[in-house]
Amino acid sequence: MRILLVGAGGVGGAFAAIAARRDFFESIVVADHDAARADRAAAADARFTATRIDASDARAVAALCREHAITHVMNAVDPVFDMSLFAGAFEAGADYLDMAMSLSRPHPETPYERVGVKLGDEQFACAPEWERSGRLALVGIGVEPGLSDVFARYAADHLFSRIEELGTRDGANLVVTDADGREIFAPSFSMWTTIEECLNPPVVYERARSDVDGGWFTTEPFSEPEVFDFPEGIGPVECVNVEHEEVLLMPRWIDCERATFKYGLGEEMITILRVLHTLGLDSTETVRVKGVEVAPRDVVAACLPDPATIGPRMTGRTCAGLWVTGTGKDGAPRSSYLYHVVDNEWSMREYGHQCVVWQTAVNPVIALELLARGTWSGAGVLGPEAFDAVPFLDLLTEYGSPWGIRELTP
Repeated sequence: MRILLVGAGGVGGAFAAIAARRDFFESIVVADHDAARADRAAAADARFTATRIDASDARAVAALCREHAITHVMNAVDPVFDMSLFAGAFEAGADYLDMAMSLSRPHPETPYERVGVKLGDEQFACAPEWERSGRLALVGIGVEPGLSDVFARYAADHLFSRIEELGTRDGANLVVTDADGREIFAPSFSMWTTIEECLNPPVVYERARSDVDGGWFTTEPFSEPEVFDFPEGIGPVECVNVEHEEVLLMPRWIDCERATFKYGLGEEMITILRVLHTLGLDSTETVRVKGVEVAPRDVVAACLPDPATIGPRMTGRTCAGLWVTGTGKDGAPRSSYLYHVVDNEWSMREYGHQCVVWQTAVNPVIALELLARGTWSGAGVLGPEAFDAVPFLDLLTEYGSPWGIRELTP
């Protein structure tokens, strides 16, 4: 297996650090628009080399794949580049993995009622071509989407005879401080992506509404707040509806009545996002400022600390998980939360990367190892739900980061 890793930022850097400890691949080419950043990530292992790439140029991606005889393209950049990397991998005859999916576009007339172009629609439209070619595009294999989707497969196969709701619930108690120890606003993940998914209309799936848009519909941003009690010391966090890929992936492979995604954003983050939207600073359309064309969202992201650099000033834990309700295998009502918690102190000590990017990066490394072994295989555009969950979860534990199940009152 020869991997092209596109993106050497927070998640890409953590991916390189995790993969460096494994032996399932022959080589990794680390590519980034910032050559110095690619060099730093590639320094993790003698099997790594670094290069520069324009992720928006599908032909350049294909050429780089051919130059290095790449077998798998690993997308670790913002989802705005998904389709160029997806197309470049296909052109070069390589398999493809990403941790998000192609971007959505709201319904032009009723954005908070009906879906428009959904997350992943552009990729799924290409599924027949990928299947005919015998190539695999494994989409949404980060932590969310990714691990939660693996949990959905596990729950359907081993815990539930009937699933009422697949509810992804993410929360954390992370705190970032400045040099003087004062708490500061510093998102632990790409601000560009956070703005995209949090200000777009959230998507919900209900089988009962499948006569319209396949059962998917939208709501207002930050709708349906609920307090969810997260495990391992994180505690109660208010979660709200956010647009996310799990809701678009899970019902394609898992039989369920409803699918939701709620994220513990916190009052401060919600306020900031609303202000950005009010001021038009969430826009990706360029504006001219003193003779320079800039996109407001790019400016906002550039003004905040790089998520890859905040680990030493961060404390706390992050939790990703799936709340499943329905009927257990024994015929009794069941409510289970399948989860994965990473402590920032541990990930910094063990890998030198903060917990959120580490938790995201470990899952595609595991998926690639399963593909290299032949434990997972397939062709077409597939989500993690299409594969056996047990070997994935076993390997996650082997990597030193076990998962858990908390039984809740039905």
